[in-house]
Amino acid sequence: MSARTLVAAGCTTLALTVLTACTSGDESSGTAASTGPPAADQPDQRDEPAQSDQPGPRSGGEIPTPDHVMVVIFENEDAENVLGSPDAPYLTSLAESGVTFTDAHAETHPSQPNYLALFSGSTQGVEDNECPVSLSGPNLAAQLLEAGRTFVGYAEDLPEAGYTGCDAGDYARRHNPWVNFTDLPESVNQPYSALPTDFAQLPTVSFVVPNLCNDMHDCGVAAGDSWASENLSDYATWAQQHNSLLVVTFDEDEDTKDNHIPTFLVGQMITPGLSDQRIDHYSLLRTMEDMYGLAPLGEAADVKPLTGIWAASPP
Repeated sequence: MSARTLVAAGCTTLALTVLTACTSGDESSGTAASTGPPAADQPDQRDEPAQSDQPGPRSGGEIPTPDHVMVVIFENEDAENVLGSPDAPYLTSLAESGVTFTDAHAETHPSQPNYLALFSGSTQGVEDNECPVSLSGPNLAAQLLEAGRTFVGYAEDLPEAGYTGCDAGDYARRHNPWVNFTDLPESVNQPYSALPTDFAQLPTVSFVVPNLCNDMHDCGVAAGDSWASENLSDYATWAQQHNSLLVVTFDEDEDTKDNHIPTFLVGQMITPGLSDQRIDHYSLLRTMEDMYGLAPLGEAADVKPLTGIWAASPP
């Protein structure tokens, strides 16, 4: 029998005011009882469920917040030359494990303005592949850094971190838009060899640009597919188990007016299949900005993020 019960039993023959005096402060824990409003008006906080800092389950259709997004950019191929092509068995298989956008387009020709569009929401008035281009102003990397997140661009054959030259072997600066924004720290400009083998150490968003052979610019679709098989398969598998996302796209097609490019996404939050929504590089940028609560930049503000492809998160 508790101390409270014993005291109450000993006080049953006393007047009501005496009973109150006997019971009000005698707790086995040694803490004084409240003299305030009745318990019904002051719920015991210890009985409430613990509050978690983690977000609740995400319903299907909601734009997710991946732990990591890796964007890989290839070069100069029409969509039909890659997906479903005998020269690209790996990329075709990889696309089938995610969602493929059948109506994806680049903005213009040649290459450089498209990279700038994807990275900053504008072609920045650039109409060719001139180098060097020096820019300042808003861009995805600056947004992420300001928000306390991280960004790194990994370029194959970049001679060293922070390199700003126009060419080096099969490296071409015109394919690496972050180099053009002179107010970004050198640390965002890394050789592909610096990409972490422990994918949990990747930045929030990374851009990966193969060299001029492996991006299909010089050596064709089969070379790019072979590189993708060797370099993307481990991350693609990991992403599907670790709340992360792989985006594969192209800068432009083979110089047609339609500029129809291959684009697909693979990750844990993706519902596999085909999507016929019309998208472009601005759509991809807008989606990444929405993922991390960033204001849409430039033309990205005038397009919708990717929709109808997101799976509900586990409860």
